[in-house]
Amino acid sequence: MQTKKLGFGLMRLPLNDKTNAGDIDVEQVKQMVDTFLAKGFTYFDTAWMYCGFQSEPVTKTVLVDRHPRDSYTLATKLHSGFIDSLEDRDKVFQAQLEKTGVTYFDYYLLHGIEASSLPKYERLDCFGWLLDKKAKGLVKHAGFSFHASAELLDEILTKHPEMEFVQLQINYLDWESEWVQSRKCYEVAVKHGKQVVVMEPVKGGTLAKVPAEAEKLFRAQEPKLSVPSWAIRFAASLDHVMMVLSGMSNLEQMNDNLSYMEDFRPLTEEEKKLTGKVADIINAQIAVPCTGCSYCTEGCPRKIAIPQYFSLYNEDMREELEEKGWTANFAQYETLAGKFGRAKDCEECGQCESVCPQHLPIIEKLKEVSAHFDH
Repeated sequence: MQTKKLGFGLMRLPLNDKTNAGDIDVEQVKQMVDTFLAKGFTYFDTAWMYCGFQSEPVTKTVLVDRHPRDSYTLATKLHSGFIDSLEDRDKVFQAQLEKTGVTYFDYYLLHGIEASSLPKYERLDCFGWLLDKKAKGLVKHAGFSFHASAELLDEILTKHPEMEFVQLQINYLDWESEWVQSRKCYEVAVKHGKQVVVMEPVKGGTLAKVPAEAEKLFRAQEPKLSVPSWAIRFAASLDHVMMVLSGMSNLEQMNDNLSYMEDFRPLTEEEKKLTGKVADIINAQIAVPCTGCSYCTEGCPRKIAIPQYFSLYNEDMREELEEKGWTANFAQYETLAGKFGRAKDCEECGQCESVCPQHLPIIEKLKEVSAHFDH
């Protein structure tokens, strides 16, 4: 099966009710899946908790029940937050087979490894467990996704050379970030001879809508290409990247991605330098570098819509910098607050910060959001 570099991330699927992560627009996703496969793309990525725990069951409905097993590759993951014993590993895995309707996974990952979760993965021998699943034919390729320092990644790959691939957050905004360390982590993976799957290439939509100054630079270089295309192509241009995941939220986004990834053309050196200039412009304006993964919301005792509030806050900060005056984000904040907790309701329990892949100071940032919106 010929592999193209664009993967369908089943994490930000279109919703009927945008305030309900599990209320997926199944009919639109069916259209997206059919279009994706028709263009020769095959890689689908899901996980246990995506879309309010509904991503895996929906994968069965839109993909597995409707297309031959040899026409697609499917990846899913084991997350440390949902296992506490050796038995839990198999319970989750078996449930995933049943929820997705497949008899094996093409790619299986230990999910979101970082300094705080690694000890549990080691204590429960999840690396050895995953290799056993591979030996039994239940998993074709074993790897892990990673959200931490290049130094820790080097330690893991040195200790576990049997892992075949690593999934990393790579985008042109985080490429030189000392916090995310996209470039450094990529270079570690290359040093160990591992293929790389890219997550968050558009940084949760941040790189789909860039400041006007940055957009002008892109338009001047390639008038016909969309703004997010630069982010996807940046990641796909890296030699050791085997797949770039895009969490496409509607058919329009998918068609745009397919338009330039069907016959992919890597960035030139001049274009790579341009993405660096755009990153500088964005970094000067972004208030909270949230990717909108929503890991923080599931356990929030006050049910605060953290990613949505950060998104509104980022938009308002950008609007103020561009001196456009009042925006409609205050009204949107009030609408969300009618169903979820307000930013000022934060109890500072720290649950959100303990699971944030970006390691954001969420509690402090919610105070900023509250100071801006809660009047």
